[in-house]
Amino acid sequence: MMKYTLEQAVERINELEKENYMLRQELENLQERKPVGRKVHDDKWMKAYNEFVADYESGMTIENIAKKGDVSKRTAYRYLAYYKELNKL
Repeated sequence: MMKYTLEQAVERINELEKENYMLRQELENLQERKPVGRKVHDDKWMKAYNEFVADYESGMTIENIAKKGDVSKRTAYRYLAYYKELNKL
């Protein structure tokens, strides 16, 4: 174990207090942030998903569903994966 002089100990304490202050500031900033990202299964999502299911079950392809313009091709594939997962249950 290292031995510190009083001056070294005080200097180290000051460094740790500065670091602690910076971490508290970062924590406050993170706590004030608004959540982002997809809101899973809200009303808008459910409406779009149900329209996708109706189109898909009527025989439309993913490409044609995406061409309609309601959802992107990527979103249509996400809906398809979700649809298949529900049908497994």
